[in-house]
Amino acid sequence: MTTPVPDFAAWSRAVQAEVEAALSALLPAAEVLPQRLHAAMRYAVLGGGKRLRPMLAFAAGEAVGAPGERVRAAACAVELIHAYSLTHDDLPCMDDDDLRRGKPTCHREYDEATALLVGDALQSLAFETLAQPGLHPDAGVQLRMLQLLARAAGSRGMAGGQAIDLASTGRTLELAELEFMHILKTGALIRAAVLLGALCADRLEAQAEARLEHYAKAVGLAFQVMDDVLDAEASTATLGKTAGKDAAQGKATYLTLMSARDARAYARELVEDALASVVTLGEGARRLQEIARFVVERAF
Repeated sequence: MTTPVPDFAAWSRAVQAEVEAALSALLPAAEVLPQRLHAAMRYAVLGGGKRLRPMLAFAAGEAVGAPGERVRAAACAVELIHAYSLTHDDLPCMDDDDLRRGKPTCHREYDEATALLVGDALQSLAFETLAQPGLHPDAGVQLRMLQLLARAAGSRGMAGGQAIDLASTGRTLELAELEFMHILKTGALIRAAVLLGALCADRLEAQAEARLEHYAKAVGLAFQVMDDVLDAEASTATLGKTAGKDAAQGKATYLTLMSARDARAYARELVEDALASVVTLGEGARRLQEIARFVVERAF
């Protein structure tokens, strides 16, 4: 008798639970010196979030037959980078926000200096996790994974996108400029999540990698388009972060260039492009397809 395949909701809950447990084990216990820093690290990482990037890593790994224990480490590394970026982005010198994942931001719960150190420490822990001996049987592939995550987090990725975002406050960007910013700020880490999950396989064919990379680029942009729509339309309680903050701060968003209706249609086009790019991967790409659809259907 064949085992029933879990639906997307059940699968995503299972991934979230697995990642939460793995992150809890990776993070130092709050009782370990320096206790305040370690407690703040756990506060910033655990107990919330969609875990979209870990889900993408697991889905990509599943598509190419990567072992789950390798993917788990890669997924945790990406999520630690994501948590570090949120902690720093919320600081008064950046986006100056008070709410994240339905609770006070790290610098509000603790203090600014602690939040800064939390981000630094989470970034270091991400690379320590990905560099663990024997993560991949091919050391060259593991080095490539480290390089991929470093680029995604740096000036040619997430940090660079944030710098462009801050410099663009108060002015309208052309669509190409806006998309370049988001390919760096949001898309780079989403691309890293997909490719790191896939690189956990013993061998990743070049054609499959190219298709996964195209998928990640399209899904990353669609995610940001919907983020802009939801920031304008959803409530703070639904989002778990301050709604309408981008408009209030004069940030460049897709809704400064098009209507919410057109933005939703554009996100659907991007998702259709993503779906088409992985169709040749067969049934193994099922979770990637489900995540892409979730991106445009989500309410938070």
